[in-house]
Amino acid sequence: MKRTGGSNEAKRRAGEAAADRVTDGEVVGLGTGSTAAHAIRALGRAVDSGLDIRGVPTSFQSRELAREVGIPLTTLDEATPDVAIDGADEVAGFDLVKGGGAAHAREKYVASAADRLLVVADDSKLTDALAGPVPVEFLPDARAPVATAIREAGGEPTLRAAERKDGPVVTDNGNLVFDCAFEAIDPEPLAATLSAIPGVVEHGLFVGLADAVFVGRADGVERRAPPLSE
Repeated sequence: MKRTGGSNEAKRRAGEAAADRVTDGEVVGLGTGSTAAHAIRALGRAVDSGLDIRGVPTSFQSRELAREVGIPLTTLDEATPDVAIDGADEVAGFDLVKGGGAAHAREKYVASAADRLLVVADDSKLTDALAGPVPVEFLPDARAPVATAIREAGGEPTLRAAERKDGPVVTDNGNLVFDCAFEAIDPEPLAATLSAIPGVVEHGLFVGLADAVFVGRADGVERRAPPLSE
């Protein structure tokens, strides 16, 4: 499940605006996807100009890009992120659907560990209500019972197929992904329901984690923050 849309310029504006919020000495969670990649490249340029940061990548993709642009890397075992910058597939208020790149498990634990999460998105990702599908990463041996539990919760799971090869998508964690369609998504209770299913590693509903959303548009960037947020 990969949603497309939005101009590369709008994505670049959003990513660079969030990267500008990173300050000297911070540990930064490095998200996955095309918009987060713009933030990583901007941080790499800042490091080249003398910014002292360390990055915690959320995927093979973000790790390789960070190395390419010269960002020193660390792990959650060694440091707690001051800030994480990551994209989203859908943004409704400050609730998100993520997981188009099948990196949502790592993205979530890095975002949860960070003091603040800055979400970067172009305006094509904005919606009045989350509609999904919701990615669910699960242990391969638990495929049948997880699918049954998702159906009992009102969803219809579809195993995500790999592109340009036979078989399913396999995550960086060695697991599989269902893309789950729901008639309606009430984010908080659905997140709790999916988290409680035995065999589920993580789902793509990010509820109550975002501290700011940087929305890239053709004419600039809009920064949105919840009340009492940074």
